Amino acid sequence: MKIKNIFLSGIAVATMAAAMLLAMVSCGGKGGDERIIAVSIQPQRYLLEQLVGDHFKVVCLLAQGSNPEAYEPSMRHLMNLEKSEAYFCIGNIGFELAIVEKAKQENPELKLYDNSKDVPVIRGGHDCEEHGHSHEIDPHTWTSARNAVIIARNMHDALVELDPNHTADYDRNFATLKAHLEALDRELAQVLSEVPSRTFLVWHPSLSYFARDYGLTQISMEYNGKEAPVAHLKEEIDAARSSGAQVFFYQKEFDTRQIASINEQIGARLVTINPMNYEWEEELRNIAYALNKNDYALAAEENN
Repeated sequence: MKIKNIFLSGIAVATMAAAMLLAMVSCGGKGGDERIIAVSIQPQRYLLEQLVGDHFKVVCLLAQGSNPEAYEPSMRHLMNLEKSEAYFCIGNIGFELAIVEKAKQENPELKLYDNSKDVPVIRGGHDCEEHGHSHEIDPHTWTSARNAVIIARNMHDALVELDPNHTADYDRNFATLKAHLEALDRELAQVLSEVPSRTFLVWHPSLSYFARDYGLTQISMEYNGKEAPVAHLKEEIDAARSSGAQVFFYQKEFDTRQIASINEQIGARLVTINPMNYEWEEELRNIAYALNKNDYALAAEENN
């Protein structure tokens, strides 16, 4: 019986080790001499992968389609951070604070970089008292092509510090990416110059920086991350009607049971968005073309 118990314990240990290894591989990290950088969200991974070439592997803590408001780091994520030599924060997202504290305990040598450094932040956009939000700074800095240039520059500077031997590669890649982002900004500005309404509705207020870039107004219908009181809803519905907004954006990962009933009183066009999408550039285009009453996918197909 004792030998059997030892044998079963050995199986359990081996199974656990295999599971941990599988978790590491599935998230993109692995052992050996591979150099790894961890990021918080998928749009960061998109931008950073344009810069690193084959010098680093980029792993992302927040899975595609996850809600950052409800995120809690798993063992898999902490293991990836432990094997990373740097963690690129996007800044002002609540889960990052908890991540950093735990990661530094396991990996004291981990270098931390704030990718949103020097981005002109919005205060009171994501957290307007009239919209019931509590964050002091709107964290969605990446939803702006102009901000993305600053974010990419911060990434470039961090890469040069981490890996000075490949500075020329990072300089060249950043110049290419910067030119591409500036071209994207011009395209979005052109599309949005012709929108039928300068105001749009959104459930979760994730497009404040996008609205600022192009002279738009965002009206958020969410109330502190939960169902809104009747008085708040009436106020927001009246504001939406008087604004002439024609598009109502919402994210599937949030609890949006009220959206259909609210929109019955507004009559806007419902459009799903995913600001956390790895296909960051495509997402911004979809948002812009939706506001211009055009479907980006169809428009692109017609132009080819």
